[in-house]
Amino acid sequence: MVLTYGAAASGATISADGELIGDLVAANRILADQGVLDGFGHVSARHDRDPNRFLLARSMAPALVTAADIMEFDLDSNAVDARGRTGYLERFIHGEIYKARPEVQAVVHSHSPAVIPFGVVGVALRPIFHLGGFLGAGVPVFEIRDSGGPATDMLIRNPALGAALASALGGMPVALMRGHGNVVVGGSVREAVFRAVYTEVNARLESEALRLGGGQVAFLNGEEAKAAAETNSAQIGRPWELWKAQALAKGG
Repeated sequence: MVLTYGAAASGATISADGELIGDLVAANRILADQGVLDGFGHVSARHDRDPNRFLLARSMAPALVTAADIMEFDLDSNAVDARGRTGYLERFIHGEIYKARPEVQAVVHSHSPAVIPFGVVGVALRPIFHLGGFLGAGVPVFEIRDSGGPATDMLIRNPALGAALASALGGMPVALMRGHGNVVVGGSVREAVFRAVYTEVNARLESEALRLGGGQVAFLNGEEAKAAAETNSAQIGRPWELWKAQALAKGG
C-alpha cells in the first residue's frame, strides 16, 4: 500500500509506503504507552522514496497520532504540504540529524524521565544490562548554552540549534540534552523505538544500581556491549510486536 502526500514545489507528487506510515503511527503509540513520551516528544521517519524528506506528525500528543496526522518535511524542516496543520516547534532536531547522518532512518526526541538526571550530573549513562548494549559506544551530553547562549527556553527552535545537537550526537545512537531530554536514532523506526525504550529502562536500572552499590557498578565492558547490541539487533521484532499490540489495543 502507498499513501500519497502533498505535492512538492515542482508539482511532483511524493508518496510514502503505507507500512512505513503504519510503523510511524505505531511508534508514537508505543512510546507513549511505554512511558517514553507523554503529551510531549515526537518520532520521525526518513521518507522511504526520497531521502531528502522525512515524515513527522503534526504538533499533537503522540498517543493520539493517526495516519492522517503525518506530515512531510524537507530536510530544512519546512512542511511540504501543511494544509493548515502546525508542525512541532522542535522539528529541526529531525531535519538536521537526517542531514548529518545519511544512515539514520528514524529519530526519537523524548523527555524520558529516568534519563534526564544523567544529563545534569557528572555520571555517565552506561550499559548496565544486555538490552542496553547499544549505549556502550558512549552517550554524549548536548549543552545548549554552548550554541544558544545562557537564556534559551531549552528548545531546539531553529536549524542552527538542530545542527549543534546533531554535531554533539556525532555517530552515536543516543545523546542527552541537558535539562531537557534526549535524542535517539536508528536504522529503522523499530530500531529507534527499541533504543528509546531501553535507554529509559537502562537509566532506571543504573540509578538503582548506583544507589544500592554506593557508586560501585559492574557495567558491561566494550566487548560485551558490542556483542549484545549485535544480538539484539536481530530480535527487535519480538518486543515491537508485543508493544504494538499492547498500545494499539488501548485505542484512542
